[in-house]
Amino acid sequence: MNSTPPLRIALALLAGSTALVVVHSLGRFAFTPLLPYLIADGLIDLEQGARLATWNYIGYLLGALLALVMHRPSRLRIGLPVALLTNALLTLAQGFTADYDLLLWLRLANGISNGLVFVMAPALVLEWLAQRQRAGLSGLVYLGVPIGLLVSNVLANLPTEQLHSAQRWWPMAALALPLALLSSWQLGRLKITIPARVATAPETLFDRISIPLFLAYAGAGLGYILPMTFLPTLARQLLPAGDPLITGAWQWTAIACLASIPLWNHLGARLGDRRALAASYPLQALGAAAPLLWPGHTGVLLCALLVGGTFAGSVLLTQRLARHLQPHQGIRLSAALIALYGVAQLLGPWLAELWLAHGGDLTQSFAIGAGALLWAWFWAWLTPSTPKTRID
Repeated sequence: MNSTPPLRIALALLAGSTALVVVHSLGRFAFTPLLPYLIADGLIDLEQGARLATWNYIGYLLGALLALVMHRPSRLRIGLPVALLTNALLTLAQGFTADYDLLLWLRLANGISNGLVFVMAPALVLEWLAQRQRAGLSGLVYLGVPIGLLVSNVLANLPTEQLHSAQRWWPMAALALPLALLSSWQLGRLKITIPARVATAPETLFDRISIPLFLAYAGAGLGYILPMTFLPTLARQLLPAGDPLITGAWQWTAIACLASIPLWNHLGARLGDRRALAASYPLQALGAAAPLLWPGHTGVLLCALLVGGTFAGSVLLTQRLARHLQPHQGIRLSAALIALYGVAQLLGPWLAELWLAHGGDLTQSFAIGAGALLWAWFWAWLTPSTPKTRID
């Protein structure tokens, strides 16, 4: 099994990465650099933007929960390409409506399809690699997220004069559709097997070994989502006109994320996934708190670099550590973790919306994220690094 050709492994990683570009970068987080323009165009206001984000995260949660019942290979072969292509079509549909109520439903549906793909595509690649004794490469599948963030930043900021209002989604859709087709085809070629005893009687997901990891991941979901949703909007509020970070904050976030994924993948293999995970959270907490501690250019840049440079690492390290602690859970375990992550993410924009509605400002709401990441740090240290102490 470990004689799989390198080209085959590279294509598997590329297929998973491309799926994440489509659903997580173009379909979901393109909303972040687009949000200041959509507000300036009069399509929505800031509170409506927070509500659209909340609906998207509700959908993400529902999609992750749906993935819990679609973890079998026979269901994956149908569900994954359908969700991937649906997500690209929803991105296109957003480019043709200025109706706010319809946008809410489109962002909800986008979140559902995103949640499904974000669970199933990386988990499928991880399981496929693990069955070939190459699980240590699995974190590289998340390179699709920062690459997509860089692309979405360009697509959001370059055609600012040519496009207006809902039309700003058109460049995202033009790229998402062909990528979704290519990724669906390649992912369909990955064949995995599920052990018979696991298929008939799966282990419990929650026990004394796994619960600290789940609690840490909940903090991670709440902690990162506020900067990753509102950082460009915050930059526009805090910085003087013409400051390059007004349009560049998202670009620096993506660059930091791109550089960090191979780093965290390597550190996890060298130090152990649990130690590397615990090291990532205080850095991410400092990034979330940076606009509060250093209002202005320094705070915005540190937020972009530290949050961008750690959030994907915490995802890949958690997924790999979880599978190590429960080696026969596979895709089902990934779905449960991301569902919990989705619940935590849902709280972020909702709390920000409440804070704004009661007279608070966007900068102050980032304190919620910093506190959640310190919670994640605490529970990461209580998570064991091996399954040998499991109590059945």
